[in-house]
Amino acid sequence: MKETFSLEDHSFIPLHNLLKVLGWCESGGVAKDVIDEGLVTVNGQVELRKRCKILAGQVVCFEKQEVAVTV
Repeated sequence: MKETFSLEDHSFIPLHNLLKVLGWCESGGVAKDVIDEGLVTVNGQVELRKRCKILAGQVVCFEKQEVAVTV
């Protein structure tokens, strides 16, 4: 199921924070672990950088969940 996430007044959100805020991971530590394991993609590419800046227009996927990041 595709969700949307608004950055509101921010220019970006670090990838591990996004996974935590969406409730896809119970903590930032768990989010960092799943990123390290190569289980998260950004725009269809595996992303291994925990603090990767997620910008408006990007799509993040993890365990059959998908979110489109908006302004």
